Amino acid sequence: MSLSSLIKLIRIEHWVKNLFLFIPAFFAARLSEPLIIEHALLGFLAFSMVASSVYVLNDIVDAPNDRNHPDKCRRPIASGAISQQQGIVILGLLLLPGIVISALLSQGMLIYASIYFLINVAYSFSLKHIAIVDISIIGVGFLLRVFAGGAVTGVEVSQWLIILTFLIALILGLAKRRGEYVVAMGENNFRKALEGYNLPFLDMSMVVCSTVAVVAYLMYCFSPEVTSRIGSDKIFYTAFFVVTGVLRYLQLTLVFNKTESPTRALLRDRFLQLILLSWIASFIWLLYVKKWLVLVG
Repeated sequence: MSLSSLIKLIRIEHWVKNLFLFIPAFFAARLSEPLIIEHALLGFLAFSMVASSVYVLNDIVDAPNDRNHPDKCRRPIASGAISQQQGIVILGLLLLPGIVISALLSQGMLIYASIYFLINVAYSFSLKHIAIVDISIIGVGFLLRVFAGGAVTGVEVSQWLIILTFLIALILGLAKRRGEYVVAMGENNFRKALEGYNLPFLDMSMVVCSTVAVVAYLMYCFSPEVTSRIGSDKIFYTAFFVVTGVLRYLQLTLVFNKTESPTRALLRDRFLQLILLSWIASFIWLLYVKKWLVLVG
């Protein structure tokens, strides 16, 4: 078993999804507090270990089908680079420390990490074969990351954050299924979950969720509660980055068919990265820099 095979098995590049744990503290303007940062980093590590154990479990369960997939056949267990017995040991070595660290951080963190693992066990064995339920589980997974971030830092998760997180996760899930559907069409090899989808449905669903997400974000920008908490009525300017980012992701999905792996699309698309970094920078200015300038001024 090589180190590269192990890294590929636990999918370290997918840990970027667990950055959602930092969102509650970030938008509460508390990510500059040392203790909050420490707890958020430990929560990130714990959730990443639990998430990687889920990836290992999924690869073990899916290995027979993955061997017939043009891309997934190169996964370590499907290719034989790592045996199923080794995979089970790695799963345990990831899950146990992840759960222990979660328990040490807070009861809420332990609950959300455990729920995440349990629903993904159900997902790996049965729920991923049920259309719509499968992408809903993806959405719940992202919500649990946000709730875990709130629990580990002691920051309340707002209703806006819940709605927008779920919508974004649905868009990512639909894009992933669309990418898989396009590949399956070429190979004429549809797995059970994909039988509940077709391209018109997936395209329309992505457009609907994207539209609702943009509208929800605009409502968030103009919400008196939000403008009062942030101390600025200029938040709506950040909507330009959101709209452009959504359009770019739709382009990658509907035009270029590059979102079978949403994480890979984000890590490789410079345009999308630039938009995301600009959006984050605008909130750093509003939530941290601007307030700091007022204090020192």
